[in-house]
Amino acid sequence: MELQAKREESSSNSLQMKVFDSIEDFRSWRGAVVGDVGVVTTMGYLHRGHEALVRAAREQNKVLVATIFINPAQFAPGEDLEAYPRDEKRDLETCRLLGVDAVFMPPRDEIYPPGFGTYVETESGKPSQNLYSEGSSRPTFFRGVATVVLKLFNIIQPKRAYFGRKDAQQCVVIQNTVRDLNVPVEIIIEPTVREHDGLALSSRNVYLNREERSKATILYSALTAGISAFENGETDADELRNIVTSEAKKEEGFALGYVSIADMNTMKEQQGTVKTGILAIAGHIGKTRLIDNMILE
Repeated sequence: MELQAKREESSSNSLQMKVFDSIEDFRSWRGAVVGDVGVVTTMGYLHRGHEALVRAAREQNKVLVATIFINPAQFAPGEDLEAYPRDEKRDLETCRLLGVDAVFMPPRDEIYPPGFGTYVETESGKPSQNLYSEGSSRPTFFRGVATVVLKLFNIIQPKRAYFGRKDAQQCVVIQNTVRDLNVPVEIIIEPTVREHDGLALSSRNVYLNREERSKATILYSALTAGISAFENGETDADELRNIVTSEAKKEEGFALGYVSIADMNTMKEQQGTVKTGILAIAGHIGKTRLIDNMILE
Protein backbone atom coordinates (compact mmCIF):
# COMPACT_ATOMS: atom_id res chain seq x y z
CA MET A 1 0.00 0.00 0.00
CA GLU A 2 1.43 3.34 -1.06
CA LEU A 3 1.85 6.14 1.44
CA GLN A 4 -1.13 8.45 1.10
CA ALA A 5 -0.91 12.20 1.08
CA LYS A 6 -3.61 12.32 3.70
CA ARG A 7 -2.45 11.61 7.24
CA GLU A 8 -3.51 8.17 8.51
CA GLU A 9 -5.63 7.96 11.64
CA SER A 10 -3.69 7.10 14.76
CA SER A 11 -4.10 7.17 18.50
CA SER A 12 -2.09 10.36 18.65
CA ASN A 13 -2.01 13.65 16.82
CA SER A 14 0.75 13.20 14.23
CA LEU A 15 0.97 16.97 13.75
CA GLN A 16 2.51 17.02 17.22
CA MET A 17 5.28 14.56 16.33
CA LYS A 18 8.37 15.23 18.41
CA VAL A 19 11.88 15.08 17.00
CA PHE A 20 14.83 14.53 19.33
CA ASP A 21 18.57 14.48 18.70
CA SER A 22 19.77 14.08 22.28
CA ILE A 23 19.34 11.20 24.71
CA GLU A 24 18.65 13.58 27.58
CA ASP A 25 15.79 15.34 25.79
CA PHE A 26 14.28 12.09 24.58
CA ARG A 27 14.39 10.56 28.06
CA SER A 28 12.73 13.64 29.50
CA TRP A 29 9.85 13.18 27.06
CA ARG A 30 9.80 9.40 27.51
CA GLY A 31 9.45 9.74 31.26
CA ALA A 32 6.03 11.34 30.83
CA VAL A 33 4.74 8.76 28.34
CA VAL A 34 1.98 6.45 29.51
CA GLY A 35 1.12 3.20 27.74
CA ASP A 36 2.86 0.62 25.57
CA VAL A 37 5.64 1.98 23.36
CA GLY A 38 6.56 0.42 20.04
CA VAL A 39 9.76 1.24 18.16
CA VAL A 40 10.92 0.90 14.57
CA THR A 41 14.68 1.31 14.29
CA THR A 42 15.95 2.46 10.89
CA MET A 43 18.96 3.97 9.17
CA GLY A 44 16.67 6.33 7.27
CA TYR A 45 15.96 6.71 3.57
CA LEU A 46 12.61 5.12 4.31
CA HIS A 47 10.79 2.96 1.77
CA ARG A 48 7.59 0.90 1.71
CA GLY A 49 9.24 -1.82 3.78
CA HIS A 50 9.82 0.64 6.61
CA GLU A 51 6.31 1.99 6.16
CA ALA A 52 4.89 -1.50 6.66
CA LEU A 53 6.79 -1.81 9.95
CA VAL A 54 5.54 1.57 11.11
CA ARG A 55 1.94 0.66 10.24
CA ALA A 56 2.18 -2.61 12.16
CA ALA A 57 3.67 -0.83 15.17
CA ARG A 58 1.06 1.93 15.00
CA GLU A 59 -1.76 -0.61 15.23
CA GLN A 60 -0.33 -2.43 18.23
CA ASN A 61 0.97 0.34 20.50
CA LYS A 62 -0.37 3.44 22.16
CA VAL A 63 2.87 5.31 21.51
CA LEU A 64 5.10 4.90 18.47
CA VAL A 65 8.77 5.88 18.21
CA ALA A 66 10.94 5.68 15.10
CA THR A 67 14.70 6.00 15.18
CA ILE A 68 16.85 7.24 12.32
CA PHE A 69 20.55 6.60 12.80
CA ILE A 70 23.15 5.46 10.28
CA ASN A 71 25.17 3.20 12.54
CA PRO A 72 28.91 3.44 11.82
CA ALA A 73 29.67 0.41 14.00
CA GLN A 74 28.11 -1.99 11.49
CA PHE A 75 30.11 -0.70 8.51
CA ALA A 76 33.56 -2.07 7.78
CA PRO A 77 36.33 0.10 6.29
CA GLY A 78 35.72 0.61 2.58
CA GLU A 79 31.96 0.08 2.84
CA ASP A 80 29.36 2.73 2.00
CA LEU A 81 28.99 4.52 5.35
CA GLU A 82 29.47 8.01 3.92
CA ALA A 83 27.62 7.25 0.68
CA TYR A 84 24.62 5.62 2.34
CA PRO A 85 21.50 7.41 1.02
CA ARG A 86 19.99 10.11 3.19
CA ASP A 87 16.85 12.25 3.03
CA GLU A 88 15.99 13.43 6.52
CA LYS A 89 13.29 15.87 5.42
CA ARG A 90 11.39 13.21 3.48
CA ASP A 91 11.87 10.65 6.26
CA LEU A 92 10.39 12.98 8.86
CA GLU A 93 7.42 13.75 6.64
CA THR A 94 6.86 10.01 6.10
CA CYS A 95 6.90 9.44 9.85
CA ARG A 96 4.52 12.32 10.40
CA LEU A 97 2.03 11.05 7.82
CA LEU A 98 2.10 7.57 9.34
CA GLY A 99 1.31 8.79 12.82
CA VAL A 100 4.68 8.43 14.54
CA ASP A 101 4.68 10.15 17.93
CA ALA A 102 8.41 10.76 18.25
CA VAL A 103 11.51 10.40 16.12
CA PHE A 104 14.91 9.93 17.72
CA MET A 105 17.65 10.87 15.26
CA PRO A 106 20.90 11.46 17.14
CA PRO A 107 24.27 12.47 15.69
CA ARG A 108 27.04 9.89 15.79
CA ASP A 109 28.77 11.26 18.85
CA GLU A 110 25.54 11.07 20.84
CA ILE A 111 25.52 7.29 20.45
CA TYR A 112 29.29 6.78 20.31
CA PRO A 113 30.85 9.60 22.36
CA PRO A 114 34.61 10.02 22.66
CA GLY A 115 36.05 7.16 24.69
CA PHE A 116 33.26 4.73 23.81
CA GLY A 117 34.59 1.18 24.04
CA THR A 118 31.81 -1.26 24.96
CA TYR A 119 30.40 -3.57 22.29
CA VAL A 120 27.99 -6.50 22.27
CA GLU A 121 29.57 -9.67 20.89
CA THR A 122 27.26 -12.46 19.75
CA GLU A 123 28.02 -16.05 18.83
CA SER A 124 25.19 -16.02 16.27
CA GLY A 125 26.56 -15.57 12.78
CA LYS A 126 30.24 -15.66 13.65
CA PRO A 127 32.47 -17.29 11.01
CA SER A 128 33.03 -20.14 13.48
CA GLN A 129 29.29 -20.78 13.33
CA ASN A 130 28.65 -20.04 9.67
CA LEU A 131 31.07 -19.34 6.84
CA TYR A 132 28.19 -18.31 4.56
CA SER A 133 26.63 -15.38 6.36
CA GLU A 134 26.81 -11.64 6.87
CA GLY A 135 28.97 -12.35 9.91
CA SER A 136 31.58 -13.98 7.71
CA SER A 137 31.32 -11.50 4.83
CA ARG A 138 31.20 -8.47 7.13
CA PRO A 139 33.06 -9.39 10.35
CA THR A 140 32.03 -6.29 12.33
CA PHE A 141 28.43 -6.23 11.15
CA PHE A 142 26.60 -8.23 13.81
CA ARG A 143 28.63 -6.72 16.63
CA GLY A 144 27.64 -3.26 15.39
CA VAL A 145 23.99 -4.22 15.00
CA ALA A 146 23.70 -5.84 18.44
CA THR A 147 25.45 -2.90 20.10
CA VAL A 148 23.35 -0.14 18.56
CA VAL A 149 20.06 -2.00 18.99
CA LEU A 150 20.77 -2.66 22.65
CA LYS A 151 21.67 1.00 23.16
CA LEU A 152 18.49 2.14 21.40
CA PHE A 153 16.38 -0.24 23.47
CA ASN A 154 17.95 1.19 26.64
CA ILE A 155 17.16 4.71 25.49
CA ILE A 156 13.67 4.14 24.04
CA GLN A 157 12.47 1.56 26.60
CA PRO A 158 9.93 0.00 24.22
CA LYS A 159 7.59 -2.87 24.90
CA ARG A 160 7.79 -4.02 21.28
CA ALA A 161 10.30 -3.58 18.44
CA TYR A 162 9.62 -4.24 14.76
CA PHE A 163 12.03 -5.59 12.16
CA GLY A 164 11.72 -6.81 8.57
CA ARG A 165 12.23 -10.43 7.52
CA LYS A 166 14.50 -9.23 4.69
CA ASP A 167 17.24 -8.92 7.29
CA ALA A 168 16.56 -12.40 8.68
CA GLN A 169 20.10 -13.02 9.93
CA GLN A 170 20.10 -9.69 11.72
CA CYS A 171 16.74 -10.59 13.26
CA VAL A 172 18.20 -13.80 14.73
CA VAL A 173 21.08 -11.85 16.26
CA ILE A 174 18.69 -9.33 17.82
CA GLN A 175 16.35 -12.03 19.12
CA ASN A 176 19.26 -13.89 20.71
CA THR A 177 20.70 -10.70 22.21
CA VAL A 178 17.36 -9.84 23.81
CA ARG A 179 16.95 -13.40 25.11
CA ASP A 180 20.49 -13.80 26.44
CA LEU A 181 20.66 -10.39 28.13
CA ASN A 182 17.10 -10.52 29.52
CA VAL A 183 15.98 -7.39 27.70
CA PRO A 184 12.21 -6.94 28.25
CA VAL A 185 11.37 -6.17 24.62
CA GLU A 186 9.15 -8.26 22.35
CA ILE A 187 10.73 -8.66 18.91
CA ILE A 188 8.18 -8.73 16.09
CA ILE A 189 9.29 -9.79 12.61
CA GLU A 190 7.22 -8.58 9.66
CA PRO A 191 7.27 -10.08 6.12
CA THR A 192 9.66 -8.85 3.44
CA VAL A 193 8.13 -6.20 1.17
CA ARG A 194 8.97 -6.68 -2.50
CA GLU A 195 8.68 -4.87 -5.80
CA HIS A 196 6.29 -6.24 -8.42
CA ASP A 197 9.09 -8.35 -9.91
CA GLY A 198 10.23 -9.80 -6.60
CA LEU A 199 13.16 -7.55 -5.73
CA ALA A 200 13.25 -7.03 -1.97
CA LEU A 201 12.98 -3.37 -1.00
CA SER A 202 16.21 -1.89 0.29
CA SER A 203 17.53 1.63 0.71
CA ARG A 204 20.60 0.54 -1.27
CA ASN A 205 18.47 -0.24 -4.34
CA VAL A 206 18.79 3.45 -5.18
CA TYR A 207 22.42 2.74 -6.17
CA LEU A 208 21.29 0.57 -9.10
CA ASN A 209 21.11 2.04 -12.59
CA ARG A 210 18.40 0.84 -14.98
CA GLU A 211 20.41 -2.06 -16.38
CA GLU A 212 21.58 -3.18 -12.94
CA ARG A 213 18.05 -2.92 -11.60
CA SER A 214 16.80 -5.34 -14.25
CA LYS A 215 19.52 -7.82 -13.27
CA ALA A 216 18.82 -7.53 -9.55
CA THR A 217 15.78 -9.81 -9.77
CA ILE A 218 18.21 -12.73 -9.98
CA LEU A 219 18.30 -12.92 -6.17
CA TYR A 220 14.56 -13.50 -6.08
CA SER A 221 14.72 -15.99 -8.95
CA ALA A 222 17.51 -17.98 -7.32
CA LEU A 223 15.77 -18.14 -3.94
CA THR A 224 12.50 -19.09 -5.60
CA ALA A 225 14.26 -21.98 -7.33
CA GLY A 226 15.45 -23.23 -3.95
CA ILE A 227 12.03 -22.86 -2.36
CA SER A 228 10.40 -24.69 -5.28
CA ALA A 229 12.84 -27.58 -4.98
CA PHE A 230 12.26 -27.80 -1.22
CA GLU A 231 8.48 -27.78 -1.64
CA ASN A 232 8.84 -30.57 -4.20
CA GLY A 233 10.70 -32.79 -1.78
CA GLU A 234 14.38 -31.83 -1.98
CA THR A 235 15.69 -31.60 1.58
CA ASP A 236 19.45 -32.10 1.21
CA ALA A 237 21.26 -28.93 2.23
CA ASP A 238 24.09 -29.25 -0.30
CA GLU A 239 21.70 -29.91 -3.15
CA LEU A 240 19.50 -26.96 -2.22
CA ARG A 241 22.54 -24.66 -2.07
CA ASN A 242 23.64 -26.00 -5.46
CA ILE A 243 20.23 -25.32 -6.98
CA VAL A 244 20.25 -21.71 -5.78
CA THR A 245 23.87 -21.22 -6.84
CA SER A 246 23.24 -22.60 -10.33
CA GLU A 247 20.28 -20.30 -10.82
CA ALA A 248 22.20 -17.27 -9.54
CA LYS A 249 25.07 -17.92 -11.95
CA LYS A 250 22.70 -17.63 -14.92
CA GLU A 251 22.97 -13.85 -14.53
CA GLU A 252 26.47 -12.87 -15.66
CA GLY A 253 26.12 -9.44 -14.10
CA PHE A 254 25.69 -10.90 -10.61
CA ALA A 255 28.82 -11.67 -8.58
CA LEU A 256 27.63 -14.27 -6.07
CA GLY A 257 28.91 -13.84 -2.54
CA TYR A 258 27.29 -16.74 -0.74
CA VAL A 259 24.27 -19.04 -0.54
CA SER A 260 23.38 -20.12 2.97
CA ILE A 261 20.88 -22.37 4.72
CA ALA A 262 21.10 -21.37 8.35
CA ASP A 263 19.35 -22.59 11.46
CA MET A 264 16.56 -20.16 12.32
CA ASN A 265 17.59 -19.97 15.99
CA THR A 266 21.36 -20.31 16.05
CA MET A 267 22.36 -19.27 12.51
CA LYS A 268 24.61 -22.33 12.24
CA GLU A 269 24.97 -23.48 8.65
CA GLN A 270 22.95 -26.62 8.05
CA GLN A 271 24.21 -29.89 6.64
CA GLY A 272 22.33 -33.03 5.71
CA THR A 273 18.53 -33.04 5.85
CA VAL A 274 16.84 -29.65 6.16
CA LYS A 275 13.48 -29.32 7.92
CA THR A 276 13.39 -25.55 8.35
CA GLY A 277 15.92 -22.78 7.83
CA ILE A 278 16.84 -19.39 6.45
CA LEU A 279 17.72 -19.70 2.76
CA ALA A 280 19.84 -16.62 2.07
CA ILE A 281 21.82 -15.16 -0.80
CA ALA A 282 24.18 -12.22 -1.15
CA GLY A 283 26.30 -10.73 -3.90
CA HIS A 284 27.13 -7.70 -5.99
CA ILE A 285 25.61 -6.17 -9.07
CA GLY A 286 28.11 -3.57 -10.16
CA LYS A 287 29.24 -1.85 -6.96
CA THR A 288 25.99 -2.52 -5.12
CA ARG A 289 25.84 -5.33 -2.59
CA LEU A 290 22.42 -6.94 -2.28
CA ILE A 291 21.03 -9.55 0.12
CA ASP A 292 17.78 -11.49 0.27
CA ASN A 293 16.32 -14.56 1.91
CA MET A 294 13.30 -16.80 2.13
CA ILE A 295 12.22 -19.23 4.82
CA LEU A 296 12.27 -22.98 4.30
CA GLU A 297 9.40 -24.45 6.26
